[in-house]
Amino acid sequence: MRAEWEREFAEYAAGAMPRLQSMAYVLCGDRHRAADLVQDTLVTLYVKWSRVRAVQHLDAYVRKILLRRFLIERRQPWARIQLTATVPDAPPLTGPAGSEDRSLLVAALRRMPPRQRAVLVLRFIYDLPVDEVANALDCSEGTVKSQTARGLAAMRRLLDQPVAIPTSAGRTDGQR
Repeated sequence: MRAEWEREFAEYAAGAMPRLQSMAYVLCGDRHRAADLVQDTLVTLYVKWSRVRAVQHLDAYVRKILLRRFLIERRQPWARIQLTATVPDAPPLTGPAGSEDRSLLVAALRRMPPRQRAVLVLRFIYDLPVDEVANALDCSEGTVKSQTARGLAAMRRLLDQPVAIPTSAGRTDGQR
């Protein structure tokens, strides 16, 4: 029986990995921290797999684990420490926007508080309705709405300011 559960988990994890990595990167803005976040999420899921493998909305459950791990990590003092002077190459986001637009968006998201960032990512990048975001973040729908409004206002302010964008040569360019 355990071998069957492990096979099911491995299949689910392999299929969910790209989505989880993309979501974690957008939340963290750093591919190494995103990889750690996905790994923590999958470890947590593996421990609970025997109980949750038959959950009706497994993807939503796993998203909630990832979000909680992200918010817990952001509360830790070491999460604010930058170990490198340059930003590593970022995996591409999906969507029609150009790479410069994606770089601006990711740079602005990185400067936002974690909870607002999580709400904006879930609402506008993953296109989830308010009730699913509230469930994922374990808060009320009103909180999601107010965090969305505050996050959008902050995003507008941040995008109106010049932002340093990493170039392929590793230097930053202050132009938008």
